Amino acid sequence: MNSLKPKGAKPLLMLLLVFVLPVVVAKLVLSMNLYHGGATNKGQLLTPDTSYSSLAMENPQPKSWQIIYLLPSQCDNTCLDRLYILHQSHIALGRDQNRVKTIILLQPSSDLEALAQFKFDTANISQQLAEMMLEQELIIVDPLGSLVMRYKQVNDKQEQILLGKAMVADLRKMLKLSRVG
Repeated sequence: MNSLKPKGAKPLLMLLLVFVLPVVVAKLVLSMNLYHGGATNKGQLLTPDTSYSSLAMENPQPKSWQIIYLLPSQCDNTCLDRLYILHQSHIALGRDQNRVKTIILLQPSSDLEALAQFKFDTANISQQLAEMMLEQELIIVDPLGSLVMRYKQVNDKQEQILLGKAMVADLRKMLKLSRVG
């Protein structure tokens, strides 16, 4: 007679290893912060609750995407380069130009002479937003007035060009995915 031999715990142990081991390894990797998800954006995302209304400012261009920049009191060569990059970035958007407005935010002390060679929309900035934009940075705003992404100031002209390209790439992705504005 053929009798069935007990095979022991080896198959049960193998099954446990196959199904439980990946879960345990995944938990360890995530808890030790060894995994960093892939991000394709080049700018720094802002918290979702940051908006014009939370910063006590009225949306200067409702229902359109915006790139905002605070004009400093002394517009040096870096500032002029930034304005030029803003102008060229808007042109680089191509068919999406009409969906995006470039807005220069002004304080009473802003250097208005720097805007003579450019045609930008302007708006007066609120005190809360001015405190947030102490550095000469660019911020993308969605059509609902939420501040989405920021790009820190860079001083070198070549870095400014790369920053403009990165901003246009991020903006194109947002425009492609957006149904508003």
